[in-house]
Amino acid sequence: MRRTGFRILALLLLGTFAAAQNGPSPAQLELHLPLEKNSVRFAVIGDSGTGDREQYDIAEEMAKYREKVNFDFVIMLGDNIYGGHDAKDLKKKFETPYKVLLDAGVKFYASLGNHDDPGTEIAYKPFNMNGERYYFFKKGDVAFYALDSNYMDPIQLSWLQENLQKSAAKWKVPYFHHPLYNNGRIHGADVDLRSRLEPLFKQYGVNIVFSGHEHAYERFRPQNGIYYFVLGSSAKLIDHDFRSMDNLEKAFDADRTFAIVEISGDKLYYQTIARRWQTIDYGVVQRQAPPATKSASAR
Repeated sequence: MRRTGFRILALLLLGTFAAAQNGPSPAQLELHLPLEKNSVRFAVIGDSGTGDREQYDIAEEMAKYREKVNFDFVIMLGDNIYGGHDAKDLKKKFETPYKVLLDAGVKFYASLGNHDDPGTEIAYKPFNMNGERYYFFKKGDVAFYALDSNYMDPIQLSWLQENLQKSAAKWKVPYFHHPLYNNGRIHGADVDLRSRLEPLFKQYGVNIVFSGHEHAYERFRPQNGIYYFVLGSSAKLIDHDFRSMDNLEKAFDADRTFAIVEISGDKLYYQTIARRWQTIDYGVVQRQAPPATKSASAR
């Protein structure tokens, strides 16, 4: 009887350990999105392509959250593949960690970072770049603009202006690697890029901007009416990174992160999650009134 009792206790402890290792069930996940009908739902990752254990941990959490949230695409904020870019690198640093999501039909839309190889990545089908350094796509009433912040030449700026101007989408969401606002001590803000992009963002009613590069998480107070998020810690991390908390509403540099976002009507809901299933930030953004424009064609 005593031996049987020990065996039962051992099995219970083993089961508890296994449950801890696998994380909570989808029903147990902390969630701050309303999951409204016909909303646009997606995940956000940045600086993700290391192939290290931390990337795999975040990917596992993303897959578990998808079971509850049912997001159908992911935007990538650059540095998608660090180091080599041959077939085995693409497999180790992208295909294997996100296999569960890819098998479920989730699409990944990449932007280019300074560690990426444009020649390889723009032609890599799972990144959905279709051979272009920068591109546009739309989901519901949300327009996404994946930009190449490594080389913001006049041609790209003209393309962006034209596409922002044409779009009648309720939400306009550019995303790219180098942040316009950034309190991290390693990289800091790209002020030159800000001087080129922010006037267009203000003129054509951009609502939200996502960037990576700094290996931490930052959410800024609205700057000139625009909400800026920095999320460059989906695999890389610089801890104790912040020089100041100026203009920051939330900062986190203690572990890797990803975000889930839901846009419904005039509201955008966000939730940022760290490893070990810890929600470190969440909230809602109300769409600001667009500036007056002469005309816009639906796109």
